[in-house]
Amino acid sequence: MRVIIVTGTREFVVEVSLQEPVLDIKRKIEQLFGVPVASQTLSVSGWELVDGLDMEDYPIVTEGTKIDLTIKSMLVSPPSNHCRRIQITVRFSGRQFNMEVDTAETVRSLKEKIHIVDGTPIKRMSLFCSGIELGEEFRNLTEYGVREFSEIIVFSKTMNRVRDEPSSRRLSLVVQTSSSLLNAASIPLEMKDSCTVNELRQLLLGGKILPMDDYLFIHKQRIMRDNCSLRWHGVEDGDPLYVFKGTISRSGN
Repeated sequence: MRVIIVTGTREFVVEVSLQEPVLDIKRKIEQLFGVPVASQTLSVSGWELVDGLDMEDYPIVTEGTKIDLTIKSMLVSPPSNHCRRIQITVRFSGRQFNMEVDTAETVRSLKEKIHIVDGTPIKRMSLFCSGIELGEEFRNLTEYGVREFSEIIVFSKTMNRVRDEPSSRRLSLVVQTSSSLLNAASIPLEMKDSCTVNELRQLLLGGKILPMDDYLFIHKQRIMRDNCSLRWHGVEDGDPLYVFKGTISRSGN
């Protein structure tokens, strides 16, 4: 499909595929227009497109969608010893991937990024660096010795280990619709965190809050899975959930 890259007063068309990673699109822009990947931020309606995800992870991106390109000046932000971008390796049992993070980021923000890329529930993550557990989520990564090319080991807690958490909590949520659906309405809800996304959908449809149709729900820029609970997705009290008309069909081999 073709999308329109918008920067300032200029627009240009780029051919992309649903399986194409955001990072590859940035590289394509660099090849075509000479804008360094590190200087690019791509976003749609204020949502940043995350490097570790593919186009098919963003149902709001379709044929002809306008993607905003923000170019950060390399001269405005000189390197700082206190806050800079570094490459780390995130390793699971049997798989790994590289990720760029800011040294000023907290352990919590790193967990959120890992959740966006991999889907592992935030509450089930234990992170380790050089044998030390990154146990306090409010601390910066540098406080645990994370530096360029550090390896972060991710362990998933078993259900027995997370059983000390409350079995069910009530969450106050806001479901935000798009401008084409109920004029960008904000719908306040209360639900148990053990409820699934499908139960959320049925609540909205059964109460005639949303018109009958197919819908996608998104939390922290990631499409939510129908049969998984709000807790599984890492939804916290007060978090916004975004709803769009549509379905996801993934092409098989």
